[in-house]
Amino acid sequence: MTDQPFLTDVKTLRERARKHIEEGALTEGYGANRDNVVKILNEALATEIVCTLRYKSHYFRADGINANVAAQEFLEHADQEQQHADWLAERIVQLGGKPNFSPEGLLTRSHAEFVEGETLRDMVVEDLVAERIAIDSYREIARYLGDQDPTSRRIIEEILAQEEEHADDMAGLLEGLDS
Repeated sequence: MTDQPFLTDVKTLRERARKHIEEGALTEGYGANRDNVVKILNEALATEIVCTLRYKSHYFRADGINANVAAQEFLEHADQEQQHADWLAERIVQLGGKPNFSPEGLLTRSHAEFVEGETLRDMVVEDLVAERIAIDSYREIARYLGDQDPTSRRIIEEILAQEEEHADDMAGLLEGLDS
């Protein structure tokens, strides 16, 4: 422990808050490289858009004896991936950046691939692979952000938790298809 007070004195906080007010929520205490964080969040945004599109494709294309259960899971995941994209876009704007929704280069920016799969099993496998990619990349992003941008880190961690649930769901579907 140090002898320093836990919180900056109120007078200093008030003075700092009045500086650069055009920066909105970004105060002097923001420690990350904003441009780099926006770039990383735009890559995550592209990943979520690609995952939304893949899940939607699988939802409409699923057929076979187990298709109904899988299709409902695909639709639920598509909706959640879209919510993740919305959270990321909102944070990018808060950071003064521009969310990149352009279809041009979408697959290049995305960590996940868009692989359709021919059979229901192929679709589940491709969704599971994509979730595993997202899990690893989001874990790295959260670690990178650390204490420098706790808000972006918490958003990524929330998305990460849901991606882990999605991976468990896909693994369960795969197990059911293989038995």
